[in-house]
Amino acid sequence: MNMTRRSFLEGLGRIGGTTLLFAGMEAFGMGIASAQIAPPPLDGGGKGKKVIILGAGVAGLTSAYELGRAGYDVTIIEARAFAGGRSQTARKGFQLTELGGETQTCQFDDGFYINHGPWRIPFHHRSTLHYVKEFGVEVELFNNDNDAGYMYFTKGSGPLANKPIRKMELAADMRGNAAEILAKVVQSGSLDKQFGADDKALFLEYLKSEGYLDAKDYNYHGTDGRGWVVRPGAGLVPGTPSRPYAFADVLHSEGWKALSSVSEWDQQRTMFQPKGGMYMLPMGFVKHGVGDKIRYSTVVEKIRQNGKGVEVSVVDGSGQRSTVKGDWCICTIPLSVLKTIDNGLSAAKKTAMNGAAYTPVGKIGLQMKRRFWEEDHWIYGGHVYTDQSEIGSISLPSTNWLGQKGVLLGYYQFFADAAKVSALSPAGRAKFAVDFGQKVFPAYADSFENAFSVAWHRVQYNLGGWAMWSDETRSRDYPVLLEPDDRIYLAGEHLSYIGGWQAGGIESAWMQIAALHKRASAA
Repeated sequence: MNMTRRSFLEGLGRIGGTTLLFAGMEAFGMGIASAQIAPPPLDGGGKGKKVIILGAGVAGLTSAYELGRAGYDVTIIEARAFAGGRSQTARKGFQLTELGGETQTCQFDDGFYINHGPWRIPFHHRSTLHYVKEFGVEVELFNNDNDAGYMYFTKGSGPLANKPIRKMELAADMRGNAAEILAKVVQSGSLDKQFGADDKALFLEYLKSEGYLDAKDYNYHGTDGRGWVVRPGAGLVPGTPSRPYAFADVLHSEGWKALSSVSEWDQQRTMFQPKGGMYMLPMGFVKHGVGDKIRYSTVVEKIRQNGKGVEVSVVDGSGQRSTVKGDWCICTIPLSVLKTIDNGLSAAKKTAMNGAAYTPVGKIGLQMKRRFWEEDHWIYGGHVYTDQSEIGSISLPSTNWLGQKGVLLGYYQFFADAAKVSALSPAGRAKFAVDFGQKVFPAYADSFENAFSVAWHRVQYNLGGWAMWSDETRSRDYPVLLEPDDRIYLAGEHLSYIGGWQAGGIESAWMQIAALHKRASAA
């Protein structure tokens, strides 16, 4: 029986789920792990062959940049009046009209902004950093965690619920008490079967260090790292260390749910952000040879292909219709939007597109006339963690340190919570965010000046924040979309295992332009 590459991968998915499927993809050279650090070599050049690229997000820009350098004749069709796709930065004058909503015009002061799309870059997203470096995009550190930040949990009980508590206090007390309990269990001999004498001694030393335990009795009495009641000063002011909370109060507060000893792989404690906003990355592509290849404010109405080429029917901002012709096509339109277009794709592709569900996502930027989080609370960057899913977290800016004003992220919500809040007007969303923030920071409401929000599931050319796959659809539908539909290749974060990140779009583009080039060179 003849077995195609696609049927083989589908079989791997059915047998072993996404893990085995991914291993098979790697074996075929189809892997798109974030370890990729450079675009594929397109040896031999494009020889003037024409490629139509649908969408000027990072996947489309990457495709155009690399194919253009290789000698392909590239045209990008972009529905918006600007490049970047979801990589957007709202600053003064930026406008957004959601489906069924009113037009928002960003009113932040000059120099202030909010990245209402992607806003941080992990150190291991080497593909994204490849273009950051290539285009000379200036970056600064993004403080993704801060021990001085607050936790505000309402679903727990006891005296620590419904009040802002410093993360460093909860972290010290939780780990200190847990280490003390475990040290006493070890000392009692209950774990002697698990330890030799030397290992037992070493483990106790670790617990003493991890939990700030007393060297003699292994009790936790607190640590100066959790803060001070009276801070050390000059003269006769040695300072008074803070006292630990009762362990039962820490447990019942449930604030420990936001603690982790090691960061998640895509949520490192220190990350990168472009100075001036994430939009500086797509602008790097635009300024380095891609800008004149983009047809802005041009909407795709129909896609057709035959054995010789691809034709895309479009309508521009003035209502004029035309047809763009090419030898090949790379389509980076989100699947949520592509499904609504007369796309001419095969029945198998149309069915497979239904396997990806797009996440409702909401974000809001709040301009504050005073940086009270720095001035009053000595918090520089990081997040305020909450158990209120309609807020998610409040994030404090990692730019304009010690300035007068600042723009913070007032909420970052997902799924049903994002859908619920998105039903509010922009003014209603701002009030919702400010009312909650007031519970954490007394100066929140008085400092608020204006806001800019986005509900990505209501943005016409996105219809969601990013694609999500279940294990079933990842094994059944995902491999179908990786394969070309004759002369049309699909690319974007939705065709990666790095969904929701720019690296996913970039590396998906790398994969597909390499496959296209191989076929085009052999034609």
